[in-house]
Amino acid sequence: MAQLYFRYGTMNSGKSIEILKVAYNYEEQGKPVILMTSALDTREGYGWVASRIGLKRKALPISGKTDIFGYIENLAEKPYCVLVDECQFLSKANVFDLARVVDELDVPVMAFGLKNDFRNRLFEGSREFLLLADKIEEIKTICQYCSKKATMVLRIEDGKPVYQGEQVQIGGHETYISVCRRHYYHPEIEGDH
Repeated sequence: MAQLYFRYGTMNSGKSIEILKVAYNYEEQGKPVILMTSALDTREGYGWVASRIGLKRKALPISGKTDIFGYIENLAEKPYCVLVDECQFLSKANVFDLARVVDELDVPVMAFGLKNDFRNRLFEGSREFLLLADKIEEIKTICQYCSKKATMVLRIEDGKPVYQGEQVQIGGHETYISVCRRHYYHPEIEGDH
């Protein structure tokens, strides 16, 4: 029985490399997958899933107007799994489409993304996955400043933390760092080991 999976983690926790690994493992066994990503993330170009270690792969870009269910339903060959990167940027309608893929087409969906933004608020897509997912898993990483688990993302501009602004500003390690709760509120405190 197919399930809807939500795997979340902070920046630099290995979400994209994990999705590429899952795709590779399915396809190595001759099981086709559909790889999707948010159309908003254009760091590597439009419609690419890319990891910081240099692996990347073309993916179907998803916008708020994408009919995900219709696309999957009309494929000539049913995929063994649908894999979605940067799922925090999806709309409520996109997430409901993916839930329908699981429930009506019996195709598992694994979605990977951030849970909360730099203001420590849920993204729309993440909120909907937290409500609808059959299985929720955290992909862990450590705080940039200490050895505690990173649970928050800190936006940096000119070397200083930023707590206000637009929710979506596409960037990588030059813009965002993963931190624990303590260092989110007090990045100037020396790290503990």
